[in-house]
Amino acid sequence: MNLILFISAILFLLIIFQLFRSSELLAITDKEKKFSSFNDKLNNLNAIGGIIFLLLLIVGLVWYSVAEYDNYVLPIASEHGHVTERLFWVTTAVTAFVFIVTQIVMFYFAYKYKFSEKRKAQFYPENIKLELIWTIIPAIVLTVLIGWGLIVWGEITGPPPEDPEVIEVVGYQFAWASRYPGKDNKLGSYNYKLIDVDNIVGIDFTDSASFDDFMPREIHVPKGKPVLFKIRSRDVIHSVYMPYMRSQMNAVPGMPTQFWFVPTKTTEEIREETGNPDFNYEILCNKICGRAHFSMKHTVIVQEEYEYLEWKKSQKPWIEKNPEYLSKIQVKNNFQKLSLRD
Repeated sequence: MNLILFISAILFLLIIFQLFRSSELLAITDKEKKFSSFNDKLNNLNAIGGIIFLLLLIVGLVWYSVAEYDNYVLPIASEHGHVTERLFWVTTAVTAFVFIVTQIVMFYFAYKYKFSEKRKAQFYPENIKLELIWTIIPAIVLTVLIGWGLIVWGEITGPPPEDPEVIEVVGYQFAWASRYPGKDNKLGSYNYKLIDVDNIVGIDFTDSASFDDFMPREIHVPKGKPVLFKIRSRDVIHSVYMPYMRSQMNAVPGMPTQFWFVPTKTTEEIREETGNPDFNYEILCNKICGRAHFSMKHTVIVQEEYEYLEWKKSQKPWIEKNPEYLSKIQVKNNFQKLSLRD
């Protein structure tokens, strides 16, 4: 039965192919008749309509870019943000120029070379000089843009300045967690095997540096001082995106990443600048990481350095807030020892 269905399907496809083949042969034999009888009165109107559409497109793009500039360009709140912003606008200007020029040429050609019975198509197989021009020039421009971008990228993902504020940022479906080093200014180790309902980032308390680490509900950073984000993910790929800082870095399972930045405007200053008293900086997830991706937001508070230091002193180690976790560790250790004896 399956063989019969398979053969029937093959025969059906062959019939369809032959029908299309027959229509092509008929079209070829009737080619001269169709061209000689061509008399489209809307031909000129279509060509003029293309030019009008092109002009409206260019005017609309320019008008929207000028009129809506303040609505889609965000204030810059980090030192490197000005460099990345300049790189973005230079890239945008280059690509916009190329887009507009190619559209003008395309619509002009459609108008100039609209169908005419008095004109025959010219065979133009090659032009080495023209091909070199449109290959070498884009290659040079792209090399400059990519090289510039790599330099900027290398600076913000490379080693930070001395004595940065180190903060661990962990993404998981569908929230963020942050961990700070305590008084020893040393972030303790972690182990993904230790992740549970309470220890959501897998703090490893076999490392003594972990005992004074604390995990606040929101991230605080000082203005004017380098901040290093050490980033990782518990499950799928997330993305630490801070639009006002012009910063973004993927959080990849099993592959820790990082970036550093220097905030230049406190939360209070940006509230005054935007005219929004409820404004807060946020970490957003810029990867579509699942059904509740939209809810992955984490508040970031930028403070003057003295305010930040006061806030940091007021924080209690995570283990002090969760003393019962020490007993869980002891139970696990005892269980492992018993298992080894058996």
